[in-house]
Amino acid sequence: MFDELNFSLKSGQIMQLAGPNGAGKTSLLRIIAGFSLPDEGDILYLNQSIKKYYDEYARDLLFIGHKTGVNVQLSALENVAHWLAINGYVDTPDLYPLLSKLGLVGLEDVPVRMLSAGQQRRVALVRLWLSEAKLWILDEPFTALDKSGVAFLQQRFTEHLSKGGAILLTTHQDLTTHFSDLQTLTLEYRH
Repeated sequence: MFDELNFSLKSGQIMQLAGPNGAGKTSLLRIIAGFSLPDEGDILYLNQSIKKYYDEYARDLLFIGHKTGVNVQLSALENVAHWLAINGYVDTPDLYPLLSKLGLVGLEDVPVRMLSAGQQRRVALVRLWLSEAKLWILDEPFTALDKSGVAFLQQRFTEHLSKGGAILLTTHQDLTTHFSDLQTLTLEYRH
């Protein structure tokens, strides 16, 4: 799919994977996240192979794929509480203000299957406000979001980067106006 690929992403940096459909953007994100293995080469995090130190790497990583990754049978509140529990968070913060900020006020207890695609995406993205991960790997995070959702997410990206976080993402959203230092890695479609 791709070869001789070499790049680095440092604290405070954001990088967009670009390219046509089928170029391998999602596959590359999955390899970098450690969900798939590269045919050759290695993924390094803090100068260490993620093969050797995957547990440490996984603690510093938040992956949100193009599918929402939420349980549609549960409510927004139940989904977030479940995510917190499986990720070892003992003290559950008051989630209502955050859900309200994300435009989910009044929908906290509604099964996710009853929500619009944009509202379901917002439920998935709540993790960006709760996670302590330094590296965010995001596949099409702006999908189904309206203008206010896009602006709110861009603001969260800025906060994360200012605290030394790093973001690797795919998107068809033009981010250059909001992130002047955006790095872009373009993958070419190969037959």
